[in-house]
Amino acid sequence: MGLLEILMLGVALATDAFSVIISNTFAFDDHRFSRLMRMPLFFGLFQFGMPLAGYFVGGIAAELIEKYAGIVSLVILGFIGSNMLYSGYKALKEDASEEDEEETQQDATTLSYGKLVFQAVATAIDAFAVGVSFRAHNVDILFASALFGIITAIFCTIALFIGKKLGSLLGDRAEMVGGVVLILIGLKAFFG
Repeated sequence: MGLLEILMLGVALATDAFSVIISNTFAFDDHRFSRLMRMPLFFGLFQFGMPLAGYFVGGIAAELIEKYAGIVSLVILGFIGSNMLYSGYKALKEDASEEDEEETQQDATTLSYGKLVFQAVATAIDAFAVGVSFRAHNVDILFASALFGIITAIFCTIALFIGKKLGSLLGDRAEMVGGVVLILIGLKAFFG
């Protein structure tokens, strides 16, 4: 497998993370940019680590993970997306009490490490499968994984800027749009 093929595979693997980052910027628009920069770091690290894990642990759990990767992605992204939809809907309702809004806002619009890990795993499961397949080819797994991580981090940084622009255009509905995007990505992983 040549460099061009590895680069193209890295771009393909980064697309789900790119979409999730755009959705996240809708939901977490009140966070400082430095806090949002955690996302490219997390997603890049997981896109780096999952192929390595697939390469070295692949023989043991590869079949199981490949079999259930779509379901896991759908559950994780569907849950987070549904929460974003609900939170956005509640924020749009004018008759919601101040106390309920504060509680919902705090839960749904906090970019926690737990949310980042769940999203990073959901978008990098396919990278695990790629790592497994690299065992059959003569691929430098460390080099390929590093490229995947770098490409994903770059794409996710670009997604932050795009998401910020789109979020300001969509206004209050941005969080709901982000939730729908996450659910669609989960469905794509499940059926794709």
